[in-house]
Amino acid sequence: MLRRSLLLVALVITLAIAPSAAFADSVAMHFIGPGGNNAGGVYTYPYNFSINGGAPVSLICDTFSNQIVSGENWTATVSPLLSGNGLFGNALLDYKAAALIFQSVLNGTLSANLGNWAIWGLFDSGATQNSYFKSSGAATVESQYLALASSLPNSAFKAFVLYTPVRGSQSWGGTPQEFIGYNPKAEVPEPASLTLLGTGLVGLGMKFRKKARG
Repeated sequence: MLRRSLLLVALVITLAIAPSAAFADSVAMHFIGPGGNNAGGVYTYPYNFSINGGAPVSLICDTFSNQIVSGENWTATVSPLLSGNGLFGNALLDYKAAALIFQSVLNGTLSANLGNWAIWGLFDSGATQNSYFKSSGAATVESQYLALASSLPNSAFKAFVLYTPVRGSQSWGGTPQEFIGYNPKAEVPEPASLTLLGTGLVGLGMKFRKKARG
C-alpha cells in the first residue's frame, strides 16, 4: 500500500512539472504582412498578424530559414516561452536571450533590425553568415543577452509566449516561421490542469503522511 502511494505521488509530480503540448492552445494565424523594417535583404520586426480573427498584433520571428508570405494562413500552438514545445525544443537559454532581446527592441534599447538578426543568430547558424549580421554587431548582442539570460530565473519570462506552427497546416509553401509574443500586462497563467494537479498533490501528500505515521 505504501509503495502504491509513493508511485501515485511520483506520477502526479511528473505530470505537474513536465512541459506538455497538452497545455498549449491552437490558434488560427493570418499573416497580414511585415511592418516595413528591412535589413540584410529580409524583413524584420514587426510581423503583423490577426490571430483567431482578432485585431492586428505584432510578433517577432525567431526562425530565419523558414519562409512566409503576406496573406498566408496556418495553425499554431501557443505555449509558454520555456515550455520546451517550440521548434527549437529545449534550447531554453536561447529562448530566454531571444525574449530579452525582443523586450529591448520594444523599449527602444535595440533597433528592430539589430534585435531580430541577433535572435535569428541564436537559432540558425545560416543567419550568422549574412553580411548584415557580421557588420551590425549582432554577435556581440547575442553574447551579452545570453549572459544576462543565464542569470535570471524562469519566472522572469512569464509574459512571453511562443506561436509554433503546426506542420502541414499552412496555406502556402513549407513550414511557417515561429514567433514570440510579449504582453507585460497579462503574464502567462498556470494551466487549469496544473492547478488541479497541484491541489491533488497536496491531498495525496497529507494522506501519505498519515499512512506513514500509522
